[in-house]
Amino acid sequence: MIDIIEYGDFKPLGKQKKKKQIILMHSSRNSENYLTSLKYRHYGNYNKIPNYFIDRDGKILKLLDNTEHSGIFNDQLINKNSIIICLENLGWLQKEPLKKSYINWIGDIYNQEPYERKWRDYFIWQPYTETQEKKTSELCKKLINEMSINNEFVGHNTKINKIERFEGIVTRSNFDSDFTDLSPAFNFENFGKYLENE
Repeated sequence: MIDIIEYGDFKPLGKQKKKKQIILMHSSRNSENYLTSLKYRHYGNYNKIPNYFIDRDGKILKLLDNTEHSGIFNDQLINKNSIIICLENLGWLQKEPLKKSYINWIGDIYNQEPYERKWRDYFIWQPYTETQEKKTSELCKKLINEMSINNEFVGHNTKINKIERFEGIVTRSNFDSDFTDLSPAFNFENFGKYLENE
């Protein structure tokens, strides 16, 4: 049994019963700031709402129903055909001068060991937690069964032409090289194993 907490009172842009993709992305900020921004940006009319949010401890929040969509992508067809799962993660980081800590693009501080790998012009990343990866796989399996989505997973974060035609689990970075989520810090190999073993 997977614990899912209903969260907020967000208004979708529309509904569609049949979904073809589960798209994984991350928040690029800590959970408190991210969830607050979803509630209050644009005077409460912010329309880039994921269906689910998974924090670093593996807590799963449901923001929109599975059939609902918002405007995460500029292409409404992608939004309509997908369920969006957002993971709490600061994304790419920079070393703070003369300090042992790191910061992301909005100044969130990270004090632990980062993941280092050059990708899309960045070098340092906040790791995802193993609990997050496990809970994400559990949620994906649940959605695959409930929504009749193909149990297929791209398994990497590089751009793929015509990725919107793929039916299964993808990441936002598969759509465009401007996106850096999910980052190289996500353990795609382990996630694939979790999916197989659920």
